[in-house]
Amino acid sequence: MGCKGCSKRQNNKLNTYDWLCDVPDAEGSTDFVEVQFKNTRKGYYLNSAKIPLEKGDIVAVEASPGHDIGTVSLTGKLVLLQMKKNNVRTEAEPKRIYRKAKPTDIEKYEEAKAKEHATMIRSRQIAADLGLNMKIGDVEYQGDGNKAIFYYIADERVDFRQLIKVLAEAFRVRIEMKQIGARQEAGRIGGIGPCGRELCCSSWMTSFVSVATGAARYQDISMNPQKLAGQCAKLKCCINYEVDTYVEAQKRLPSREIVLETKDNNYYHFKTDIFKREITYSTDKSFAANLITIPASRAFDVINMNKKGMKPISLEADTKPQPPKRDAQDILGQESVTRFDSVKKKKKKRPANKNNGENNGNGNGANTTAAAVTNTDTPASENKNNGAGGNNRRNGGNNRNNNRENNRENRENNRENRENNRNNRPKQRPRANNDKQSNNNKPANNDKPQQPIKQARPDKTENKPETKPEA
Repeated sequence: MGCKGCSKRQNNKLNTYDWLCDVPDAEGSTDFVEVQFKNTRKGYYLNSAKIPLEKGDIVAVEASPGHDIGTVSLTGKLVLLQMKKNNVRTEAEPKRIYRKAKPTDIEKYEEAKAKEHATMIRSRQIAADLGLNMKIGDVEYQGDGNKAIFYYIADERVDFRQLIKVLAEAFRVRIEMKQIGARQEAGRIGGIGPCGRELCCSSWMTSFVSVATGAARYQDISMNPQKLAGQCAKLKCCINYEVDTYVEAQKRLPSREIVLETKDNNYYHFKTDIFKREITYSTDKSFAANLITIPASRAFDVINMNKKGMKPISLEADTKPQPPKRDAQDILGQESVTRFDSVKKKKKKRPANKNNGENNGNGNGANTTAAAVTNTDTPASENKNNGAGGNNRRNGGNNRNNNRENNRENRENNRENRENNRNNRPKQRPRANNDKQSNNNKPANNDKPQQPIKQARPDKTENKPETKPEA
């Protein structure tokens, strides 16, 4: 697009994109040109000399008195639309464009522009000395330096006739006073808003519509003055952007003044979520108590029931729709991916010593050895090996083919078996009647009280055949 549609040389404030720049008939449809000066001030001038101008060119235009320096911000057919939007009358004699700015014109313009800040500070001091209730926000010198425009803010009508005389004597220029509002001042100064973008008043907005606090209430925005106010200390202009959409959505929701009646309590409106179409009700009108959130359809149902003289048991629906349960199943069809893989189970080592057959059925309380671990049906040769080196299934009873490592493991197993045998060795039981009688013949101990001795049953000892322990 170059300098036509979106010029890089133009100030970003109130920048207008020329979307008709490529249309051949649009460029020569009018001789009016839009020229932008310092900050947001714009004017419309007639290009009577048919000077070929493009967006971004610096031109010298007619002023009263002298001439001013500005930048072309728009040309072509789109200028007529902008003039109609800003209510610019073309019946009166328009001001003209003299020429493209020369280097001498730009030098004078830069010199005049350099004095603006110092002039603003000095004029504020003069206004304070005169006791005027006004704030001078900005000063703009004309391109030739013969005139200065003072922009001020005041809540009431100010008599600044004496101020003009003092300023004219101090700066030796023609003085013009312009009263602006707080929004126009913020647009002239510029800045970044809380949204992270450039201020609307300095980037594209020209007409400022009054903003009311009712717009914030419709959108359920917190009524905090610090959050609602912009950099101009007034309500943010963006509050008006979406208020119409909220008003239309609010019409499809129940009124906030309606009280919902149930058998247990009455519910008052607390807040509304317009996006989710959910309404929160409270049992108390002044503060939040027993808050219940229901959809708008349920609120309408309760209102219709109350009109018919019926009261529901609770504000919530009797049967709440349960969310669908998600089956945590395998995507491939309830089967494991590794179902065809062969899994080798590791055999657990059985402990070498298990106290099986503690008495071995002979009733004599003999000490159990490693032979008790093996089955009684095994041959005697295997029992001997088990008693010597433990029941080692990997050997298979054939110790001749074992290597040195297996022999070392067998030795360690033997040590463990011996220690286990010592720990698991049961105490010997007292023998039959002969031992008990011998104990009765011992002299009594006077220190401890003697306890009556129970006689053993004769059936188990006399009739029981003697069995020899197996080898």
